[in-house]
Amino acid sequence: MTKNLSLFVLALLVSAFLIWEYKVNLIVWALPKVMNVVNPIQENIPTTWSMGPEEAVDRDDARPNIILILADDMGYNDVSLHNGGAGDGTLLTPHIDSLATSGVWFAEGYAANATCAPSRAAIMTGRYPTRFGFEFTPVPDYGRLVVQWLAEEDDDILKTKIDKTIANNLPDFMDQGMPSDQITIAEILKDAGYYTAHIGKWHLGHSNGMSPNDQGFDDSLSLGGSYYLPENDPNVVNAKFDTSIDKMIWASGQYAAQFNGGDYFAPDKYVTDYYTDEALKVIENNQHRPFFLYLSHWAIHNPLQALRSDVKEMNHMRGHNLKVYSGMIRALDRSVGKIVEKLKDLDIYGKTLIIFTSDNGGANYIELDDINKPFRGWKISFFEGGIRVPFIASWPDEIDSGLKFNQPVHHFDIFSTIAAASRTSLPADRKIDGVNLLPFIKSGKTEKPHKTLFWRSGNHQAVLHEDWKYITSKQENSKWLFNTNLDPHEKDNLIESHPVELKLIENLLGKFNSEQKDPLFPSSTQIPILIDKYDGQIIEEKDEYIYWSN
Repeated sequence: MTKNLSLFVLALLVSAFLIWEYKVNLIVWALPKVMNVVNPIQENIPTTWSMGPEEAVDRDDARPNIILILADDMGYNDVSLHNGGAGDGTLLTPHIDSLATSGVWFAEGYAANATCAPSRAAIMTGRYPTRFGFEFTPVPDYGRLVVQWLAEEDDDILKTKIDKTIANNLPDFMDQGMPSDQITIAEILKDAGYYTAHIGKWHLGHSNGMSPNDQGFDDSLSLGGSYYLPENDPNVVNAKFDTSIDKMIWASGQYAAQFNGGDYFAPDKYVTDYYTDEALKVIENNQHRPFFLYLSHWAIHNPLQALRSDVKEMNHMRGHNLKVYSGMIRALDRSVGKIVEKLKDLDIYGKTLIIFTSDNGGANYIELDDINKPFRGWKISFFEGGIRVPFIASWPDEIDSGLKFNQPVHHFDIFSTIAAASRTSLPADRKIDGVNLLPFIKSGKTEKPHKTLFWRSGNHQAVLHEDWKYITSKQENSKWLFNTNLDPHEKDNLIESHPVELKLIENLLGKFNSEQKDPLFPSSTQIPILIDKYDGQIIEEKDEYIYWSN
């Protein structure tokens, strides 16, 4: 009896040790299964989009339809118009490119932040998100747990730093979002008589009046999980990485959508194609009244999952990761093509303003070299690779084709531009940071819409002032200063040789920071990001890096 008890206790101790030793792999394996029990996903539920009139009520209504297409984590070089496309230069994006050739290509388009949620807040409100305290990207509790455990096991020179006290006292993920008192572009368009629809990712909160339906959208088909298809679906090809962010995404994955706050259900096809087909329904149903469609694709954010049929078209490429990633881009480009084709079929293409951009640059954790080429840096950093994004507008009835605009524009300009195009008024009771870009486009003006632009994510901050770009990562007291006119690729740090410019810009940044609100929820994590290498490459002492606060 004593011997059996001893063996039992030993087995418990060994089991406990193994569970703790392999806790990350265990949670990555177990969490999706637990979530499917706790948050069950129903079979596909057909959507019931609002139906507009059968014919135009006011045929003299000159206001355009507006479609805002937002990609997720799309690198500057992922669009073939820019630099060849998808790293190795062999993937074309003809439909995205054609938006630019039929309208205007903003060659210096900037994201509002190097991560998704603050950029989306700026797009929706036309304001720096730090003006209302929305500084950091909400992450689910279980995601933070995975990152924390991985950080504890990390033996790299650069280590993720986590304040557990702050992390354990953050608001619930659903409560972390953009305050409901912020006025969105959807709200002002809805008040002006537009039908408004949201499809895809939101990431601006889901409780206390922060959901899409509460923030101006008549209908909302929301992203309900991170999977494009179930991981074992015969039609999907997956690519996985040994990084904390990728493991977090796979661990929290479900294949799900939600319509107007109802039950979670499974989409009926690959998510990018599913969102596209639902967007076509919105356009069809509302072709006879002004509509605003915010098509916020999950693509091409990880987890990397592409249709097998799209991956087959990439067989000329080398490397599994690049093939899958490029297949995802092919589906996103196909989406743009279908949207344009539908507008043309309904004879409303000319009177539709289409804006295409990405929430930030390409990510380092998908382990591909040149997705942000020719720029340094990745998503999460304020080097150009993290914030220089595709930025295109097409409105055939009003914007000449084949235009190229070579001055900096910013995500928050989308708000003011849409408001002007739709002849709606800007909110009078708050500062709007964006400007209407239409006069610059139509007149061929060469002056800059903005003399100075700012980026802030806690410890990591940046300023673009005229031809000077300043970046700081305060935790390790790192600073960079570049002359963007002479050095657009940020190779030559002039921080020691230009003290006058440095002082001017630091004063501008100080004034800007004094006007911003404290974060709604504090930063608990400092994550090191190499500027010139992706995750998994060997770190050397000469390598430059920043610490990202979130």
